[in-house]
Amino acid sequence: MKRTILNLFKNKLNNVRSVGITSYDYPTSRIINNCNVDFIIVGDTAGSTVHGIKNLNEVTMDMMLTHCRSVKKGSQNQFLIGDMPYMSYQPSNQVAIENAGKFLQEGMDAVKLEGHFPDRIKAIVDSGTVVMSHLGLTPQTQARMGGYRIQAKTADEVDKLVTQAREVEDNGASLLLLEAVPKEVSKIVKNELKIPVYGIGAGSCVDGQLVIVHDILGLFWDFKPKFIKQYINGEQMFHNAINEYANEVHLQKFPDNEHSYNMKEEELEKLLGMSGSSWKYD
Repeated sequence: MKRTILNLFKNKLNNVRSVGITSYDYPTSRIINNCNVDFIIVGDTAGSTVHGIKNLNEVTMDMMLTHCRSVKKGSQNQFLIGDMPYMSYQPSNQVAIENAGKFLQEGMDAVKLEGHFPDRIKAIVDSGTVVMSHLGLTPQTQARMGGYRIQAKTADEVDKLVTQAREVEDNGASLLLLEAVPKEVSKIVKNELKIPVYGIGAGSCVDGQLVIVHDILGLFWDFKPKFIKQYINGEQMFHNAINEYANEVHLQKFPDNEHSYNMKEEELEKLLGMSGSSWKYD
């Protein structure tokens, strides 16, 4: 059954943790579609996990919309959130509204904005789009933060984060994602807000969790944050399968008869016996 924003709020009310994961393509979302997952974020992390881009600010709207289109085709059951890339909403409210609308046209149920942009959130919400706000560590502006570092470590920083969280809620955000903050901070923010608060590297005291699909499957090796739990070694599984295939090709075990098309024996005999045939079949 298709999850909606109401399901996510109901989970919070009933103290049921919502499960979130990223996806960037059709086959992955098709698998997730039949899993116990509440929401999918089509993240700009597609830049690093799929395209090998080191700086996520290079991710474009065209790239994101292509990924959203693919994910939508595979997922019918999850609440879908499109991640707005760098400079797709910062310039003005009008730019933000127009680009948010493009995500909805590709089948997304909501959009996600990084950073403290209450005015942009209000403009997008007023245009009829559900918004998830993203606070704490915001990868699009991580250089300004000194890199990928834990955020809100001091009392003053926590006070500022809580104020920002209240402001994005007051301006219409329906969901909040906290990244790389202490679990005690997440608990405070969660208790201060009425909207669902999710975490990625924000401890267990939140309304739900988000993970990068490549991280938990062991398919992303450039950088492994402390908060990532790898559930399988996907890289090794790929290596094993590809090397086994290569070995069978070298040993002429693949393709075998089971994986080959065969002519009827009488047709083959007829072919080889054709007058003037010079074909060799040894």
